Amino acid sequence: MRLTILINGPDPRINHDFALVWLDTEEHRWSRESHEGVELPSWGEIRESGGQTALCAPGGDTTLCTIQGLCLTPRQQIGAAQGQATWSSSRSPTPVSGYWRLQAVDRGPVRAADALFAGHHDPRARRH
Repeated sequence: MRLTILINGPDPRINHDFALVWLDTEEHRWSRESHEGVELPSWGEIRESGGQTALCAPGGDTTLCTIQGLCLTPRQQIGAAQGQATWSSSRSPTPVSGYWRLQAVDRGPVRAADALFAGHHDPRARRH
């Protein structure tokens, strides 16, 4: 299942910082599709714990953004469609607070256009 999440600042009318990310719940990875002001690399890993979803750097060691209230049940039911988010910024010594909102849910099988971004390859792919 893939979720499309919009992360943005506390008041989007004034602060236009945002990031649009895809969360791949099967691979436990995320990718940044578009952004302005919310500084995230192009991809990373997902960690879930206690009602929080952490968007981590590749390798999963550093939390870059925390999404509050997004949790998935074992049956892939989504617990909330919006909530608070915090992320690191080079413009601020403290984490930036904002919000996240669920934009879309793709429950069908998802195949990334380029699995190499995630540091792995598809064994079914043809080798030349």
